[in-house]
Amino acid sequence: MSLSTQIAEEMKAAMRAKDKVKLEALRSIKSAILLANTEKGAGGELSEADELKLLQKLQKQRKDSLEIYVEQGRDDLAGEEKAQLEVIESFLPKQMDENELRDYLQELITRLGVESPRDMGKVMGTASKELAGKADGKTISNVVKDLLK
Repeated sequence: MSLSTQIAEEMKAAMRAKDKVKLEALRSIKSAILLANTEKGAGGELSEADELKLLQKLQKQRKDSLEIYVEQGRDDLAGEEKAQLEVIESFLPKQMDENELRDYLQELITRLGVESPRDMGKVMGTASKELAGKADGKTISNVVKDLLK
């Protein structure tokens, strides 16, 4: 089932349940999908990789907003943003925890034969492709730096 179809089904359920926060989050996802589909050069339907990138972008926006609201003491807005973030994350693959990520990256470093921090780009390129949606780039980068020390 495509993401668009899944979002439509979830929207119907949220409308029936009168869940405003979930409905708003789903509408933002649907809007982003429609914008991506109508962009110049888009070939109609988004690929699964493009859908994943789109969801990650929305997730990052929500995390950034949440961080700002918490810093400014806006608990009302932070709560709403957190709820929307949870809805968006429900469509993403399960994130790897720190230990799983560390083990995977250690194995990858061994497999690639990387021995110094100068070769970090080689590890990051492969890890970013293989871990798409399972871990964010910033976390991957921090763990790789730590492992290559």
